Amino acid sequence: MPVLLNEVIQYLAPQPNEDGVDATVNGGGHAEAILEQIGPGGRLLGIDRDPSILDETKSRLSRFGDRAIVACGNFSNIRLIAKDHGVLHPSVILFDLGASSYHLASAKRGFSFAEDEPLDMRYNPEDSTCSAEALVNHAALEELERIFKTYGEERQARRIAELITSERKHRRIETAKDLAALIARNVPRGRLHPATRIFQALRIAVNDELTHADRGIREAYGLLADGGRLAVISFHSLEDRIVKKFFKSLSDAAVVLTPKPVSANRQEKMSNPRSRSAKLRVVKKIKDIVLL
Repeated sequence: MPVLLNEVIQYLAPQPNEDGVDATVNGGGHAEAILEQIGPGGRLLGIDRDPSILDETKSRLSRFGDRAIVACGNFSNIRLIAKDHGVLHPSVILFDLGASSYHLASAKRGFSFAEDEPLDMRYNPEDSTCSAEALVNHAALEELERIFKTYGEERQARRIAELITSERKHRRIETAKDLAALIARNVPRGRLHPATRIFQALRIAVNDELTHADRGIREAYGLLADGGRLAVISFHSLEDRIVKKFFKSLSDAAVVLTPKPVSANRQEKMSNPRSRSAKLRVVKKIKDIVLL
């Protein structure tokens, strides 16, 4: 279920015959809605890092024929991927950051601590050699503490890192459920499950998400046609901070269309739990700038 779908279409305002890019196409929900707006001649390039979902995405978008282009790749290379597919100056670009509902519910790679799955967490196992299992079982205590504190903003980072390094002396931690149970047994439960921030931190570290997000939105702005719109949906403060800082740095080269981030309404939050922490920020390009 695509997050903030109506708001994305409202702020991107795709027009007939414009080209677009969905940098995180996933199941194709946002892409489908954009394609409906940019007909009859507009094309949309959908990019996703995870090849396992793309057959389903291609099937969903097949009714648009060659106007829908689906490519496997990392959105931090968005300009190169777009050039390879002949999408040179798109008028709309969308990023929907973080793990998707597919990854949490269906990928079978340990993104969710509720499931007894291998502790992998790689979006594309072929383009990354370090799984979450490797980090948990081999990283030094100080490195685990840094990951949990930096990427999970976890107050008990040191304590949980010590738990993990102590436990792995006796047995290998192999599944998401193993790790979640270890944390739950030893850390008091608050509003969130005590493993929530740890799983976020491991996923971000394994996939180098923040580096790719920063590079990707910068590359996207350079690719965007003058007058085009760039929309980014973030799900936690680390992502949102990157987006907010970059949009602010554009100064008079762009117009920020969302002075305050747009959130899901109450109805969507009730029907789609993933939307509860979603924030949408949108910028309209006026001119190119030199990006450092």
